[in-house]
Amino acid sequence: MKTNIKTEETVTISKAEYETLKQQVAWLMEQLKLSKRRQYGVSSEKSEYDQVSLFNEVEATADPTAIEPDMEEVRSYRRKKSRSAADRLPPDLPVEIVEYELPENEQLCPDCGSSLHVMGRETREELKLIPAKAVIIRHVRHVYACRGCEKNTVHATIVKATMPEPVIKGSFATPESVAHIMTQKFVMGVPLYRQEQEWERSGVHLSRQTMSNWLIRCAEDWLKPLYDRLHQLLCAGEILHADETTLQVLHEPGRSAQSKSTMWLYRTSGDTEHPIVLYDYQTSRSGKHPAEFLRDFKGYLHSDGWDEYHRRLPGEIQVVGCWAHCRRKFDEALPKKNQTGSEAIRGKRFCDHLFAFEGAYAKLSPEDHFRARHLARMERSKPEMDAFFAWAAERAAKDALPKTLLGEAVRYALNQRPWLERVLLDGRLELSNNRAERSIKPFVIGRKNWLFNNTPKGADASAMIYSIVETAKENGLNPFDYLAAVFRKSPNLHQGDSIDALLPWNLCRQV
Repeated sequence: MKTNIKTEETVTISKAEYETLKQQVAWLMEQLKLSKRRQYGVSSEKSEYDQVSLFNEVEATADPTAIEPDMEEVRSYRRKKSRSAADRLPPDLPVEIVEYELPENEQLCPDCGSSLHVMGRETREELKLIPAKAVIIRHVRHVYACRGCEKNTVHATIVKATMPEPVIKGSFATPESVAHIMTQKFVMGVPLYRQEQEWERSGVHLSRQTMSNWLIRCAEDWLKPLYDRLHQLLCAGEILHADETTLQVLHEPGRSAQSKSTMWLYRTSGDTEHPIVLYDYQTSRSGKHPAEFLRDFKGYLHSDGWDEYHRRLPGEIQVVGCWAHCRRKFDEALPKKNQTGSEAIRGKRFCDHLFAFEGAYAKLSPEDHFRARHLARMERSKPEMDAFFAWAAERAAKDALPKTLLGEAVRYALNQRPWLERVLLDGRLELSNNRAERSIKPFVIGRKNWLFNNTPKGADASAMIYSIVETAKENGLNPFDYLAAVFRKSPNLHQGDSIDALLPWNLCRQV
């Protein structure tokens, strides 16, 4: 009887090879941890520190000039249950009154039989919702003729009553129906096939192909001139933000359906009176696209640390780095346990101090606010930045920083230093590019619902519609009301009329 005995094979490696393998295993474990955190962990990067700090946070945040609050005695009491402060009904909503009265034969006292009279009323309010209702609008234009001309001349004078032009000639589309479909898809994230089902349940047979044709046609005819004008005004500013995300377009010439295109975003900064948010669809993430889109722009551009912004943009555009991205690198490098003693927490706290300073600068006097913020940054933020980069350089030189998350965070900070420090050049600049990230989020959320665009023409239309919708929202307008107003007025503009009349801040009083 034979017995198979398995023996372990011993492999001898050098100490250098062992250290290399050890570092590779550590790096792979960090990548696995980071992947799980991104997939299953919370997205918030809020800091929750213990009482012990590596810095003098008391001195950094204290304000000796602040007045001590008066101590008040708070007596116990029973609070009356009320509706949440977030639940408010607009005062201009129409009110339907339903009254409940006793029949006449019951308006007698059950004890003595005398007549009852109304001594008061109990009132209860409810919110009634009415689903969208479809109505056919039949336009009837009266045509007039002159009886005198018919009798006395060889021709008859005919005069027609004025009738507004339709939003799409030869179609039963109305400004309100197109605005509703756009709002449902680009604000609420409802794909056209779901809208088709909703119309069907209402008894209206409106195919997704028809709705798609309406969106593309109205975007090309009426939103494109508005988009081009907003583009001109955007590039006339001095400070902008930029960001980008992926987009899948199924039928792009010469490309497979699985290819990834890019939706670029450009928007104004917080120093402008009239916010503008514009999307731009392109087939790639090449830096030539922002260079072309911003060819008439000269000033500061907030962006992330992507190298294409630094290499492709002309010298008239100064790229400003994002401290939120820098902070995120150190946040990702934090160990799961014992964060207090880690080096990653030091880098993160440097960034936290800078953002805490920005919160204090926001309380400066509104008069000459940006100049005051610039001076305050030079006094407080600049020394903090210098200390941060000195610490990062020391870490890089001391440990030679192998391929770890902490090493990547330190290298990112040092490589991005020229652009991160540019926030000190002007008080109007912002510490992060979060403004652009917030503006691109509606597109990202919508993409999770409708997944892709079918053709480049549809992707261009989506970029224009998102631009108009988000710009309207930034200016405090209801997107449906604004789109409907644009589609009512655009077909009826006369030659020589300015498109500026349809800009959100000019049309807002009429919406």
